[in-house]
Amino acid sequence: MESYALLLGSTLSAGTVLAIAALGLLINEKAGIVNLGAEGMMLCAAIAGFATVVTTHNPWLGFLAGMAAGALLAAFFGVLVIWLNTNQYATGLALSLFGVGFSAFAGISFVQAKLPESASYAIPVLGDIPLVGPALFRHHPMVYFAVVLTFGLIWFLYRTRAGLVLRSVGESPESAHALGYPVRRIRFMAVIAGGSLCGLAGAYLSTVYTPLWVEGMVAGRGWIALALTTFATWRPVRVLLGAYLFGGVSMLGFHLQSSGVDVPAQFLSMLQYIAPIVVLALISRNPAFIRANMPASIGKPFYPGS
Repeated sequence: MESYALLLGSTLSAGTVLAIAALGLLINEKAGIVNLGAEGMMLCAAIAGFATVVTTHNPWLGFLAGMAAGALLAAFFGVLVIWLNTNQYATGLALSLFGVGFSAFAGISFVQAKLPESASYAIPVLGDIPLVGPALFRHHPMVYFAVVLTFGLIWFLYRTRAGLVLRSVGESPESAHALGYPVRRIRFMAVIAGGSLCGLAGAYLSTVYTPLWVEGMVAGRGWIALALTTFATWRPVRVLLGAYLFGGVSMLGFHLQSSGVDVPAQFLSMLQYIAPIVVLALISRNPAFIRANMPASIGKPFYPGS
């Protein structure tokens, strides 16, 4: 039973990275923007956060640095696709490639660096409960923040006027423009917000989840986060559950190895990538369901006055 409690705890930690990044991408796509640069933004944020913590010994400044790096790259992406009307998919891929290369270059001097000893974040009393405590109540605050962020985003999107405007921009930017809403400005703010969350996920990855810097350490999580938005049919709660599902699949490999199951390590490392492909293939069998939930103008440029 103890091993299963540890598996659940590691699943929550692994899913947090995916959940925060995917929720940021969800904000983008609700506004009608597809950003394929998540991998690059997360890598740049990971080195920015790691370098900041190594220099200042303040983990919270590391999160802010990661968010700033993600927001800066997202802002550059936003200017290109929103005001200059470049192709969203090509620009996102270019951003991802840039982030991979730039983070590798910027992180050369931090490969052997070590972070200061992290504090214990176990919740008093609850953290000492057998089995349940290690599984649920000994996590970094960011794990709980991902849950709060999910329900906060639900409230924002479906219970506030600003959320309604954001969704209307994603559904019909021409109608929103006709009503006097600044479509490009709203999309730009959504892109920056999404980039900040991708940056936060990258900083969490390098400073908490895997407290070190290694070139390419995001290891495809940005692409998995992109797949999560479709898997979840653009619903925040489903994004969170999907993140835990894919996080659990990746942790299952380590659990099987520690349990003595004779399975090739290469196959186990493939599980976290196979799972999104299988799930997307299954839900894509019903394209009408996808179209019914997908923002109507997603990936399409907006031309004022057209």
